[in-house]
Amino acid sequence: MLILTMGMKLQTLRDIRTCLSGELRGVYPEPEINALASIIIKTIPDIKKLHQIYDPDQPLSSESVKRIIIIIKELRKGKPIQYILGYTDFYNCFIRVTSATLIPRQETEELADLIIKENKSFNGSIIDIGTGSGCIAIALAKNLTDSLITGTDNSSDAIDVARSNADINKVKINFMQEDIFNPDKLLSIKAGIIVSNPPYVRNSEKSFMHRNILDYEPAAALFVDDSDPLKYYRSILETAKKILLPGGKVYCEINEALGKEMLYLFEEFKYTETVLVRDMNGKDRFIKGKRNG
Repeated sequence: MLILTMGMKLQTLRDIRTCLSGELRGVYPEPEINALASIIIKTIPDIKKLHQIYDPDQPLSSESVKRIIIIIKELRKGKPIQYILGYTDFYNCFIRVTSATLIPRQETEELADLIIKENKSFNGSIIDIGTGSGCIAIALAKNLTDSLITGTDNSSDAIDVARSNADINKVKINFMQEDIFNPDKLLSIKAGIIVSNPPYVRNSEKSFMHRNILDYEPAAALFVDDSDPLKYYRSILETAKKILLPGGKVYCEINEALGKEMLYLFEEFKYTETVLVRDMNGKDRFIKGKRNG
């Protein structure tokens, strides 16, 4: 039996939630602590479910206790659980994450879901620009099985993670290291769909973000200068002029505060059927449009 810093015992599944609540109070809100407890419980070997629920009195092995304490210590530092475990779930896919990649968010799952539901019979080429861990590309490859998927990123480390994730999920995706501001390799592809979740958080918005994001997630994949917050989208649409087929679609995740500006940008590039789509929290989170001609 091991005892945590606040003197709490850790012997059964029930103790995990109690210990997390005591150790992480002030670091995370209580609903998030409960969610963390559920994630940790699912990772414990040999823990059995009874009628789809866990028996809270199931004992923990000494090895599991030691591992949970290590996890709690890392959580107290603000390190995200996904980086501690080294993976996360995304649209029923197992996705490895490292310090080179963003942690896939619920909102990005919604983006993948939007594309899948609107393009069930699609059998052309899809390009995921700024693929990161490859989560969007992999979800699309698993669900739009007649499509050809290409994922690009300017980080070689991210591309390595994405390739590994494609192998783990048994999907075929063409990954390439490519800078959207100098997209030479992409120009050889003609796509029917382009999707991107580029950096869109303005530097001035950092003060509103939790330290577990600021201290651990790759800043280059998150933040953009306030002086030109749409620069990635502009480059994506410039590239799309050269590679997107007539009638092709662009889907992007966006900054909730810049919806109107994104509509004007798509209008500037002559897109039709342009729509802002709200996320599960009612915020303008996605934009989609169709190329004219």
